[in-house]
Amino acid sequence: MKRTAFIIFVVAAFALAAAANGSADTVLHHTKSAELLTCGVVTDEDDYSKADRHGNLAALGTDFCKALGAAVLGIGAKVRIFAYRDEPEGLRGVRAGAVSVLVGATPNVENGAAFAVGFGPVLFYDAQGFLVAKKSRIATLQDFAGKQVCFISGTDAEAALTSMLRQRKIAYLPFPFEERGEMEAALFTGHCQAITADVSELAGFRRMFRARARDFMIMPATIAKDPFAPAYRLGDPQWAAIVAWTVNALIEAEEDGVTAANVTAMQNSEDRRVRLLLGATPGIGRTLGLDDAWAERAITVVGNYGEIYERDVGHSSPLKLERGPNALWTQGGLIYAPPLH
Repeated sequence: MKRTAFIIFVVAAFALAAAANGSADTVLHHTKSAELLTCGVVTDEDDYSKADRHGNLAALGTDFCKALGAAVLGIGAKVRIFAYRDEPEGLRGVRAGAVSVLVGATPNVENGAAFAVGFGPVLFYDAQGFLVAKKSRIATLQDFAGKQVCFISGTDAEAALTSMLRQRKIAYLPFPFEERGEMEAALFTGHCQAITADVSELAGFRRMFRARARDFMIMPATIAKDPFAPAYRLGDPQWAAIVAWTVNALIEAEEDGVTAANVTAMQNSEDRRVRLLLGATPGIGRTLGLDDAWAERAITVVGNYGEIYERDVGHSSPLKLERGPNALWTQGGLIYAPPLH
């Protein structure tokens, strides 16, 4: 018994030592050894699958991949982006180990259980909404009474629409489609009064209207929440922490006014939070298995959360979405970073 206990103790000690030295079989170890981060994004290929909820948020996903690569491997890190046509295909890639992280998954029980993945903090609070012509004067859900509402049949969008409007006893006219192009054309020509889908997808539809895009608006009202977050394989808590705190660092940077342009100068800040974030006060990086400049590098490469949002989905992007729920918590939104220390 004593011999068995001693052997168990020695094996455990070696395992702990290996983990402490970064030589364990971890994503961080393999990423550093290969000097390469593999990262997946979802391109939401038109009419490829009804399983997707979001529109094409690949630009947002790519920027986070670059931030994560810089945090882990340094400025100029090699980041290989794998484009997946829909979310299930991407999640299968994570499960199979083809990518270390997929940026563009919907964090829910079904995805977590089916693909054995965990989820980082929300990068984009998506939600099911409505795209309408401004001239229709539709302003509230009650205005859909007697109006034709377009949707792709057999999707979660149809189920949410049916449930919400029936619950509110709004007698709308359902107008199902099998293809997005036909549905867009129906709204554009006035054959239906609204399209319902995720806000990110609606922004893509509006973009396709080109010169007449300004004649259409995404209503403020939403009927189903659908967050967008990074996903990773379960079983590696260190990698989960690195993914999570890279998201949080980008948000913290916006909260503290740290940008890609001033990140070097801000190292001289007397603000304790800023000094921790940028590594001027050491210690945070070591807890993740990184150096203390990890967050500084991520911000240098892509900017803070607000800069990323504006460039990839905001008014400087083709999607031209308002911040809405993706504003900082101090500005009435849901974006919030826990304290680093």
